[in-house]
Amino acid sequence: MTAALGADAVIREPAQLRTYECDGLTGYRVVPALVLLPRSTEEVQAAVRVCHEQRVPFVARGAGTGLSGGALPVADGVVISLTRLDRILGVDLDGGRVTVQPGVTNLAITEAVAAEGFFYAPDPSSQQVCSIGGNVAENSGGAHCLKHGFTVHHVLEVVVVLPDGEVVHLRAGDEGPDVIGVFVGSEGTLGIATEIVVRIVRRPEAVRTLLAGFDSLDAAGTAVSGVIAAGVFPSAIEMMDRVTIEAVEAAVHAGYPDVPAILIVELDGLLAQVEEDLERVVAICRDDGAGEIRIAADDVERALLWKGRKSAFGAMGRVSPDYYVQDGVVPRTRLPEVLRRIGELEREHGLRVGNVFHAGDGNLHPLVLYDHEKPGQAEQAERLATAILEACMDAGGALTGEHGIGVDKACSMPKMFGPDDLEAMRRLRQAFDPAGIANPGKVLPTPRLCGEVPGPYRAHPLEKAGLAERS
Repeated sequence: MTAALGADAVIREPAQLRTYECDGLTGYRVVPALVLLPRSTEEVQAAVRVCHEQRVPFVARGAGTGLSGGALPVADGVVISLTRLDRILGVDLDGGRVTVQPGVTNLAITEAVAAEGFFYAPDPSSQQVCSIGGNVAENSGGAHCLKHGFTVHHVLEVVVVLPDGEVVHLRAGDEGPDVIGVFVGSEGTLGIATEIVVRIVRRPEAVRTLLAGFDSLDAAGTAVSGVIAAGVFPSAIEMMDRVTIEAVEAAVHAGYPDVPAILIVELDGLLAQVEEDLERVVAICRDDGAGEIRIAADDVERALLWKGRKSAFGAMGRVSPDYYVQDGVVPRTRLPEVLRRIGELEREHGLRVGNVFHAGDGNLHPLVLYDHEKPGQAEQAERLATAILEACMDAGGALTGEHGIGVDKACSMPKMFGPDDLEAMRRLRQAFDPAGIANPGKVLPTPRLCGEVPGPYRAHPLEKAGLAERS
C-alpha cells in the first residue's frame, strides 16, 4: 500500500488506527490493520487492486457519522478513508448539476450554489459534517425528503471503483437495468464512489414554517395523517416528544413549548399555494387539539426552529450519558398506535425513549436512553431498540428509512425478507464482488454473526477464513 499510495497515505500506528474503530453512535468497535487516505480515483483504484490481489477485506469510510455500523472496520482488513477527496469539481447551473468528490460535505453543495438561488435537497440532520459519499452509500434523506426525495432521486452520475479495481461510470437513464438505483444505498458492498454528479433545484418562491404544540403524541400523530389526507403536500413534517424537547431546550434554546409533543411543518412552493396550504394545516392542527400554533415570522425564526430539530441527537447528551439510535418506518396512519406501543415497551424495559423523527413519511428515530456504567443497561437498551423495530415491522413498516442496515440490523433482515429475497440479494452482491472483500458482514445476515440463516447460503471466502468483522 505504501508503494501504491505513498507513506503519508498509510496509517499503521495503533493509537491512530483507533480513531477509525467505529462510526456514529453505535457501540461496535473493531480496530483495522491499516487506514488508507487516497487523494484520487486512481489511488482508490490502486488500493482496491492490492486488496483484490491479496484477498484483503476493505471498508470505505466517509465522515464517520453513520448510525448502523456500516463503516465498522474489518479485523485484519483496511479502511479506505475518502476524506482527502473533498473537492467540488464542477458547477453547471444551466443543467442543474454539481460534480463532487465523495468527501464533500452535504451542506457544502448548497453553500456553493445558494447565491445563485439553488440548493441541494437531501438534508440529513448531520448535513454540516456528513459526506456525500456516505449519503450515497446509505441513500440518506433528511427532514425535507417527504417532498423532495432521497439521495437516489438526486444522483445523476457516479464514477465507481468496483471491488476488483475496475473503474466504471454509471449514469441515470442509461439503457438496461437501473444500476445507479442498485448502487445508491448499497452501503459500500458493491464498490466505492469517487465522483458523484448530483441534481440541484431552485429555491422556492415562498417558504412557511409552522410549530404546533399538542397535549399528546396521539394527537400529533393524528394531525400528521390529517394533513396528508387533506391533499396538502408539505416539504417536511417533523415530530418531537417531551424528552427530546427538554434536551433541545437545554442545549440550543430553540423556544419550543413545554408540551408532550410538537410538530414542525414546512411548506414551500408558489406563494399563493403555500398560503392556502398553511391555512389548511393550521385548521387541521387546531381540530386535532393543538394548544399553541406559531408561524415563523422570518428566516431568523425559521432557522431557530430548525436548529432545535437538527440538534436533537446531539442534545440528548444533556439528559442521558448514552443513547441508542433506532431507525424504523411505519405507515403514517399507524403512527399513533406505534407510538403508544413504544411507550409500553419503554415502561416494560424500564428505560426512557426520546422520539424525534420524520413524521411525514413515518420514519421513526427513537432514542433509547441508558447509562453504560450501570451493569446490564447497554444490553437492555439494545433489546428495547430491537423490540421497537419489531413493532414497526408488525405495523407493516420497514427496518430502516435512511440510516441503513450495516452490522446493527443485519440479523433482523430475515424478519422482513424471506429466503428467496435474501438469496437474490446475495447473488446480486456476489455479481459485483465474487471475492467478498467489499465491506463483508454488512447488510446481509451471516451464520457466524446471526446463527442459522434461512435459505441457501454460500459463505464468502473471507467469512470461511474467519476474517469478516468482529464486534
